[in-house]
Amino acid sequence: MSTTTAVAPLTTREAELLVTAARTTAEAAGVTVSVTVLDAGGHLLAFRRDDRAVLISGETSTRKAYTALQLGAPTADLVDLVKPDGPFHSLPTALDRPLLFIAGGLPILRDGRLIGAIGVGGGTPEQDHGFATTAVETLG
Repeated sequence: MSTTTAVAPLTTREAELLVTAARTTAEAAGVTVSVTVLDAGGHLLAFRRDDRAVLISGETSTRKAYTALQLGAPTADLVDLVKPDGPFHSLPTALDRPLLFIAGGLPILRDGRLIGAIGVGGGTPEQDHGFATTAVETLG
């Protein structure tokens, strides 16, 4: 018989800490962003768009988080997989909810189990990935 150990879910408080960490890092770099945090079920836990962030960044941050959650991988690691010759070429159109294969989305793990995801939009893909990474690192 196998037993599983329960893993604490991502809390609203932790989600707010993630948003704050990503925004603080982006602000220090002079970048205005949107940040989305989803729980393991894909439900919104926290969202914030800086006043001067481009409007589309709200949508891109949410799609990046959703993509990282659904595939359990950083969106930066998935970009090449959806190119015309990639094995996941048709994946962006396979689900009801749109995926976005641009760096800036990260799954959030606790004790090796997926508990949520974060997405950052508004900077370059590399900047967004860095802001999301810094935020996730604050959870320890």
